[in-house]
Amino acid sequence: MLNFDSLKTAPRLLAQAELEPVQGTRFQPTGFPNLGAAVYTLPDGTDMLLVESAQSMANRLETVCWDEARNDVVLCLKDMPYVRVVKGNNVLTNSLLEAHRLNSPYILGPKSSFNDFGEQLRKAIDYRDDQPFSLDNLVRTLLKFDPCSLIHGVFLEKIAGVLRIQRSLSGFIEAAGARVAASGGVKRDRVMQSKAAGAKAEEGTGNIIFARDEYVAEHIAAYFNLDLMQIRAFGLGDVAERFLIALALLKIQRFLDTGLRLRTACDLQVKGGLTVKRPEGFEVPSAAELEKVLPELIKGVAKENLFANPPITQVNYKD
Repeated sequence: MLNFDSLKTAPRLLAQAELEPVQGTRFQPTGFPNLGAAVYTLPDGTDMLLVESAQSMANRLETVCWDEARNDVVLCLKDMPYVRVVKGNNVLTNSLLEAHRLNSPYILGPKSSFNDFGEQLRKAIDYRDDQPFSLDNLVRTLLKFDPCSLIHGVFLEKIAGVLRIQRSLSGFIEAAGARVAASGGVKRDRVMQSKAAGAKAEEGTGNIIFARDEYVAEHIAAYFNLDLMQIRAFGLGDVAERFLIALALLKIQRFLDTGLRLRTACDLQVKGGLTVKRPEGFEVPSAAELEKVLPELIKGVAKENLFANPPITQVNYKD
């Protein structure tokens, strides 16, 4: 079971999991425009590779708590608040799946003209240009409408450039001893073997030969950092604090259980389980154990009137 007492004085929870390809030895890392794969060398000469960035991991840790088949949060998070965006009779998106969470233009509307929810959010935070804003108002407003914004961070620049919360939970995946596994392929055109006169390769006509770089590595690991000091500093009370910690740990465990197919050519699996480096002696409960704890924690926070009621806030999107 989850022992909250052992985390009361710890500033961070640091954990990591060894990973390996599900099949074979090659994998495809994340890539960046005008850069490609992020490779670097340690001072001791070890060749390193960023497999998944902190930004991408935040999105993936959100996604594993969403049930695509039901188009809702996973069952153990039922009644956890979030913001849903609809256009007419169609559901467009929600704050859990938007990259910028509550700061999404679909949720707040354009910066120049807030929608009704944008005005509601600004009034709840009570931000004014001529006086210092209340961090407590900001934190409690985020908890009310979208507690995952306290886990993954948010920057409400559409309201004001100072309204931001950094990530409480961050993660990344990197590989050590990385080497390029060069390969390639060809896209065959059954109709036309060579490009048509004046056609470009981007148009897809003709046989197109391409090069491809994947990687092999001596060691791949996922790293997670939960800022317990920041969660305590929110000052939300014991029940809400426990809820946020349990939610963050569930995200880690569900990601390791179900979210490691990062790309078509990057399908990984855990090798040896999740290891906690700090605090010493703490063990992260399994996803199944956390799923049993969270419904009661969600009810407890709701009883303290810290969640929106109803928990799902619906926003009507207008072009």
